[in-house]
Amino acid sequence: MGCTMGPMPSYPSIAQTLTDSLHLERPPVAVCFADAIPSGMKTFAGSVPAGCRFWQEAQGGVFATVPSDHDLCGIGIYTHNLEASPAAQKDLGDALKVFADLGYVREQDIPMIPVLKDRPQAVIYGPLSQVPLPPDVVLLFVNADQTLVLSEASQQLEGGLPPAMGRPACAVVPQALNNNQTALSLGCCGARAYLDILTPGVAVYAIPGKKLEAFTERVAALAKANAVLTTFHTLRRKEVEAGKHPSVQESLAAMS
Repeated sequence: MGCTMGPMPSYPSIAQTLTDSLHLERPPVAVCFADAIPSGMKTFAGSVPAGCRFWQEAQGGVFATVPSDHDLCGIGIYTHNLEASPAAQKDLGDALKVFADLGYVREQDIPMIPVLKDRPQAVIYGPLSQVPLPPDVVLLFVNADQTLVLSEASQQLEGGLPPAMGRPACAVVPQALNNNQTALSLGCCGARAYLDILTPGVAVYAIPGKKLEAFTERVAALAKANAVLTTFHTLRRKEVEAGKHPSVQESLAAMS
């Protein structure tokens, strides 16, 4: 698993940079996969309808989960390659039958759903600023304006554009981790029903932990560039609407 102890970047600083650059309303959430619950770490108490709900719970602090904590969501257990109880296995089969009957997930669609390569024994969630071990994936809850900057950073850093994924929302985690590439999830109807923070205008952007520092540096630079260029375009619009025909140089001069 990616979460091994050792020298770590300043995750509070990275979280602050992402929050400030993108004007995030929600803190970045870290997801860590481990072979065991770290000593002294708080374990999750309670019940959730789906594993994606832990993304919301993680906004309040760091905690560890075990496979049984995910039992009510056969889909999440499947995408995260967790050991499934007999009840969870039956639920997955029953859910897939309903999905197939609806044409929502057909048999030929299943192989295209990302599944974590390794089998974790524990999943740790928490704010990136507080996580005590390196994150495997960092999740950002963003609107279209913020996604613009993120997609530009992905294009520059990865030489391509991140996939825009639909159901299931939880598959964005293995997608990012397995490929060491950023990914955008537009959620799924289940996640949008289970998470209050996943309002209609919000999507989930996943950053693989190994790229977090370099990606954050690009985000910060591009956010600054977008702010300058927004001023440029706003001024240029006013000039054109006033009947002028400014050149780029004239618009730049007007900015200063």
